[in-house]
Amino acid sequence: MKKKRVYMDYNATSPVLPEVLDAMIPFFTDVCGNPSSAHRYGREAREAVDQARERVGLLLNANMDEIVFTGGGSESDNLALKGHLFSTKETSHHIITSAVEHHAVINTVDWLEEVGHDVDYIGVGENGALDIDELEEAICENTKIASFMYANNETGVIFDIPRISSILKKNNIVFHTDAVQATGKIPIDVQKDGIDLLSVSGHKMGAPKGIGALYIRKGIRLMPLIHGGSHEFGMRAGTENVPSIVGMGMAAELSRKRLAEETDRLTRLRDRLESGILNAVPDVSVNGKGAPRLPNTTNISFHYIEGEGMLLGLDLEGVAVSSGSACTTGTLKTSHVLSAMNIDAVIAQGSIRFSLGPDSTDDDVDYVISKIPEIVERLRAMSPLAPRKG
Repeated sequence: MKKKRVYMDYNATSPVLPEVLDAMIPFFTDVCGNPSSAHRYGREAREAVDQARERVGLLLNANMDEIVFTGGGSESDNLALKGHLFSTKETSHHIITSAVEHHAVINTVDWLEEVGHDVDYIGVGENGALDIDELEEAICENTKIASFMYANNETGVIFDIPRISSILKKNNIVFHTDAVQATGKIPIDVQKDGIDLLSVSGHKMGAPKGIGALYIRKGIRLMPLIHGGSHEFGMRAGTENVPSIVGMGMAAELSRKRLAEETDRLTRLRDRLESGILNAVPDVSVNGKGAPRLPNTTNISFHYIEGEGMLLGLDLEGVAVSSGSACTTGTLKTSHVLSAMNIDAVIAQGSIRFSLGPDSTDDDVDYVISKIPEIVERLRAMSPLAPRKG
């Protein structure tokens, strides 16, 4: 009998949606023009790129000429941070970010620190919320840019973006947010939220890997990281990846239309998964519970066992999850996110991220809940950390 397969790692990546694939296919063959070409083939490609740009803008409440397509979320983060700092003649600025950012931001900021900029990393509370008092204390006259993620990729905790933005605006600090995990999962309004720069990744919302976008508010100065032609308003040289851009535009359109319905559905499934696990297994805790979270994400610590063992046990049962950020799985390091939340290192090592998506069902949730108690019991029987009965 074929074993059931359940995918619960949508925060790592998501399958390309059927409607997205259908939209992309003609641009591999029939509509083959270079958007920079003046002939009919080129004009058709340009129209498709413009439509995709408009669709991404609508999802964020941005103008289409404020959207620059990139090679993914990491590139968007790099363009935002390095691009803004490189746009001035001064060589030493102050940057503020959080201790729980994705490595796409943390490693970029670390590099900027190595080349002469000053950095402050703001901490979070036990529920993952940003320490606002620490943020206000860190601001100084030389603070040029601040980068705070919209929602955390490991716990799903959503930062108070309007409040953060208000504080930064009062101090004339450019605000970048890595919204890779939030875009398409919760409403985002760059105008209302006062965001200056916002990073998006296509493959987190049903588009292919290797395509992303950066929202750049009008008036924000950036130096391009890739020089060459005048593509993407001079912000990213190189012939546009038309099929993937079209796919990202379609994914944005579908996300916008389905957002309310999917938010309700995924929230119900996530809560059902959480309560089912908490009722079936003793000594488990939900990281970030009590804070606003993405509807599709839950991060659960199974005490006294290793997350990697749990991940492999679930994999043998056909269930795909993550023991943290997919980008760092295998490093055997305690999650920097859970460490910043002051979660005991031993408990943090037993943490699993379940992230749901468009194909997740009640049957998937029930199947996962049914498999977990046996796996946990087996791993705890081998663990020197687990309390012994009697």
